[in-house]
Amino acid sequence: MSESAVEKQLVAILGQHLASLRVAKGLTQEEVALAAGISRQHYQLLEIGLRARNPRKPANPTLSTLLALSNVLGTPLPVLLDEVLARTGTGD
Repeated sequence: MSESAVEKQLVAILGQHLASLRVAKGLTQEEVALAAGISRQHYQLLEIGLRARNPRKPANPTLSTLLALSNVLGTPLPVLLDEVLARTGTGD
C-alpha cells in the first residue's frame, strides 16, 4: 500500500473514531470544535478525513489539535491513537 493510501486510511479511521466518541458523549460537532478551540468546519473535515485547504488531500491534524480533541472527548491521546493504529493493522 502506498504512503498516500495508508495516510488516507489512517485519517478515515481517525475521523470515524472521533465521530463515534463525539456521539457517545452526546456532543455536536460544533460543541467539540468550540471546546477544542478549532472551527466547526475544521472539525467536520477531520471527521470525514479531508484537509481544509486542499480537499483532495487527507487531513493532517496537528499534535495540539489531536491533544485538544482527546481532552474534549475524554480519551487520552495515546489511547485515541492506539485505537486508530489497531484498526489499520499497523499497531503493535
